[in-house]
Amino acid sequence: MTHDNTRHTTRYTVIGNHLAQHAELSLLAIGLGVHIQSLPAGARIGIKCLAARFPESEHRIAGALRELERHGYLTRTRERLPSGRVVTRTVSHNQPGATPAPSARPASVSQPASVSRAGSSLRPAPEPVPECPAPQSVTPPEPDTPVPEVHPAAVAVLAGLRRTEPRLTLSERDVHRLAPAATAWLERGVSADAVRRTLTADLPDDVRHPAGLLAHRLNALLPPPLPAAQPEPARLDPLQNCDGCDRAFRAPRPGCCPRCRPDLKEAA
Repeated sequence: MTHDNTRHTTRYTVIGNHLAQHAELSLLAIGLGVHIQSLPAGARIGIKCLAARFPESEHRIAGALRELERHGYLTRTRERLPSGRVVTRTVSHNQPGATPAPSARPASVSQPASVSRAGSSLRPAPEPVPECPAPQSVTPPEPDTPVPEVHPAAVAVLAGLRRTEPRLTLSERDVHRLAPAATAWLERGVSADAVRRTLTADLPDDVRHPAGLLAHRLNALLPPPLPAAQPEPARLDPLQNCDGCDRAFRAPRPGCCPRCRPDLKEAA
């Protein structure tokens, strides 16, 4: 491969190779992370808004957002507006783990979800981003990014890993960040003990980032859903030879066929 590059002077975004070439993020998550970093502060990046912009489903977009959040590229918090409505506010980090530069918070808090950049460098002002399609109904929309339900057993499995493997000691923040991925295992019929064995088996000698290792295993080794149970076929009685006429008939045990049974003859 060769590059035919032309230097950008306007309408460009600086993206780190740590995101564009991330070894653990899916291609959808990398593309979504690049798109989010290119948006101006205050842009709406709810799941429904992104699904209206791209052909991917809401389920796939929600999974990509969770990937970016697990690896530190997004921070999502729930806030209550003066009206009492609870919304999700999102912060995009172009360098996870770096000290963010001070940035001004958007003046308006009426948006369901917003994105700001932490630690971004100066660049030409981007063009305005078109608003999401307005809802058809007159009722106020629900928050775009619902908080995923977490199975209590998933939290117990992750928090208890240090009992069998001290190298997998997690912080409380990492436990709650990885709990949705562990919940997916439990919802697919995998027992808590099986999840624990998978996460602790064949560990490398030097575990420097236990949360990153577990995040990779939870996503890469996720088993498929169990197939639907098939109904058992109806069982036929075995063939028997009639004691009276020696004809074959089906019955659970040997004896006479219906034609030769005395009780059926009397009834006829």
